Amino acid sequence: MHFHTQYLTFNTKKHREYLNITPEVEKAVNASGMAEGMVLVSAMHITSGVFVNDAESGLLQDIDEWLEHLAPFRENYRHHRTGETNGDAHLKSLLVHHEVILPITRGKLDLGPWQQVYYAEFDGQRVKRLVIKVMGE
Repeated sequence: MHFHTQYLTFNTKKHREYLNITPEVEKAVNASGMAEGMVLVSAMHITSGVFVNDAESGLLQDIDEWLEHLAPFRENYRHHRTGETNGDAHLKSLLVHHEVILPITRGKLDLGPWQQVYYAEFDGQRVKRLVIKVMGE
């Protein structure tokens, strides 16, 4: 088994933002030269996440509203006693998870017809990283 690792860096303009990173993941798969295997896409921060879904702006707004409903910003999270004010971002990250594993078939990212890979930022406007690790032959 062979491995190829790439990192992406983000500094979002908004506090919460959803970025389609499918092209960057495809570039990493292509650069790896692997024909069969899998790729791990993992946010390296506990207030961000990675998920797979449709690239449709209305759906992204629905996802954002749903997450805000389930884990709303509020001032009385116990986590805020540490001096932080991002308790909701930690909870939102738990809901979407911090990573996905995707198949590689015949040298290509093997997604369904509407599937796209998203980086979800819940505590943005500062530098964050993500790792793409391609594994296979």
